[in-house]
Amino acid sequence: MTDTNRRALLGIGLTAGLAGFAADALAQSTTRGDVPTEGAKAQPAPEARYRVPFAVIGLDHNHIYGITDAVIRGGGVLTAFHATDPRQIAMFQKRFPGVALARAEDEILANKAIKLVCSAAIPVLRAPLGIRVMRAGKDYLSDKAAVVTLQQLADVRRTIEETGRKYAIMYSERLEVPAAVMAGQLVHDGAIGKVIQTINLAPHRLAAASRPDWFWDPARNGGILTDVGSHQADQFVYLTGSKKAQVLASQTGNFANPQHPGFDDFGDMMITGDGGTGYVRVDWFTPDGLSTWGDGRLFILGTEGYIELRKYVDIAGRPGGNHLFIADRKGTRYIDCSNVPLPFGPQFVNDLVERTSVAQDQEGALLAAELVLTATAHATQARPPAPSQAIE
Repeated sequence: MTDTNRRALLGIGLTAGLAGFAADALAQSTTRGDVPTEGAKAQPAPEARYRVPFAVIGLDHNHIYGITDAVIRGGGVLTAFHATDPRQIAMFQKRFPGVALARAEDEILANKAIKLVCSAAIPVLRAPLGIRVMRAGKDYLSDKAAVVTLQQLADVRRTIEETGRKYAIMYSERLEVPAAVMAGQLVHDGAIGKVIQTINLAPHRLAAASRPDWFWDPARNGGILTDVGSHQADQFVYLTGSKKAQVLASQTGNFANPQHPGFDDFGDMMITGDGGTGYVRVDWFTPDGLSTWGDGRLFILGTEGYIELRKYVDIAGRPGGNHLFIADRKGTRYIDCSNVPLPFGPQFVNDLVERTSVAQDQEGALLAAELVLTATAHATQARPPAPSQAIE
C-alpha cells in the first residue's frame, strides 16, 4: 500500500470516529428530551400481487431461512427443496413442513412450473448453480457472497446476457433491515442532500465452534471482504447511486486465529464511484459481552446533513435495534425504525412476473460483487503489531 493510501485510510478512520462521536452526542440529547423523537414515517409495504412457485437448493448457511421467508412474504409459493445433509433437511422441513424434498437438483431444474430458485449453498458453489438455473429458464436468488472469483462474475454476466434471466443477490443488511430501508428512503427523498460518503463498520461474532470447515477456507467462501464486505459494498453502490466504481486501497489480516493460517479476521477497503466515496471495515471481533452478534453501524454523509444507523444494538443506550439518527438543516432527531415495512419480498416477486427491476438493479448488485472481489484480489497484508519492547 502506498503512503498516500495509508494516509487516506487513516483519515477515513478518523472521520468514522468523529461521526460516531457526533451521533453519540445526538443520542444523548434526544434521550434527555432536548430534541423530540419521532416514529418512522415509512412507505407502506408494496402489495404481493402474484403467486409464484419457487424452490430452494442448498442449505449450507442459515441465511436461507430469511431468504425463503422474504420470498414467501412477497407471494412466493415454496414448492420443493433439495439438499443432501440429513440434519439440514430435518431443520428445513421443521421450519417449512409439507414441502417436497427433491431427490436431485435436476428434478427442480426440469420442473417448468418453478420460476425461481433460491440458494445458500457453500459460497463457491452458488455461481455455478445460478448459471445452471438461468440456463434452465428460471430466475435465481442467491445468498451473499453470490460469486467468489472474478471469473465466476464474468461467467454470470455472460449467462445473464444470453438468457435474459435474473441473478439476484440477497444483501440482507440493506434489504431486510428496517433501519437500512428507512435510511434508503430518506436518502432518495433528498433528506440530507447529495450523498458524499458512506462509512460501514461491520463487526461479527466469530462463534468458532459452530463454524463448518468451509468457513475457514477463502477458496470456498471468498474471504472476509468478499463474504462479509459484500453487504457494505451493496450499501455504498445503492446509497451513492454509483454506476461505476473502483477500489482505491484494501487490506486483510489474521490477528487472532493463527490456527487457521488462510483465514482473515479483519479487512477494510476504500472505494470511490461516480456517485460518492466509501470506506468499509469488517471483522470477526465482536466481544462476548455484547448482547448481539455485531454492532453494525452505517454513516451517510450528505451535502445537507448526515445519518447514522445503529442497526442491531445501541450499546448502553436504547434497547433493541433499528436505531436511526439524522441531523439536517432543520435540526436533529431520532427515528425508531422497528416497524418499518420490508419491501424487498413483494417487489422482487412482482419483478419476476413483470420483468422489472424495482427490488434490485441487476448491474448494481453485480457492481457491488465486483468491488469486493477486486478488493480481495489486490489486498495488502495487515500484520499484527509487534510485541512492545521495554525501553531501558
